[in-house]
Amino acid sequence: MQIRDAVADDIGAITAIYNHAVTNTTAIWNETTVDIDNRRAWLIERRRLGYPVLVCEESNGEVVGYASFGDWRAFEGYRYTVEHSVYVRADQRGKGMGEALMTALIVRAGEIGKHVMVAGIEAGNTGSIRLHEKLGFEHTGTMKQVGTKFGEWLDLAFMQLTLDPGGSPVGR
Repeated sequence: MQIRDAVADDIGAITAIYNHAVTNTTAIWNETTVDIDNRRAWLIERRRLGYPVLVCEESNGEVVGYASFGDWRAFEGYRYTVEHSVYVRADQRGKGMGEALMTALIVRAGEIGKHVMVAGIEAGNTGSIRLHEKLGFEHTGTMKQVGTKFGEWLDLAFMQLTLDPGGSPVGR
């Protein structure tokens, strides 16, 4: 497997992976699928903001996962904090691709001077929570019943990783 920056030719695979998560999981709380134009605009906007979109590519060239991060909140005081998303195609989960994508995102966030990476995870997603713990994320709280999908209330677990412990915002 190879982790690399996404290119325009990856949009179809990214869209399919995203839409599968929308229709079949609580990994994302959207209920409406998107089209290729939506994901293309999303990719362009991420690049414009200087944020990566990475893909996990199999040896045969097939894209089986993707990941990105963006602003956690829109206020200036949060400018050193990002929230990430990682999606792996359903038939490829459990093979280390999510971990490889997250590790690459963590490196990229540090390279552009980010201080904290935040994860918002559906609280019942123990696989994702364990992966985040393995990578050094700490549980910071759970918000009860703040979302809904598939006719159920969902709890949102927050986790965070400090990328440069003790680092100062002065001079950044």
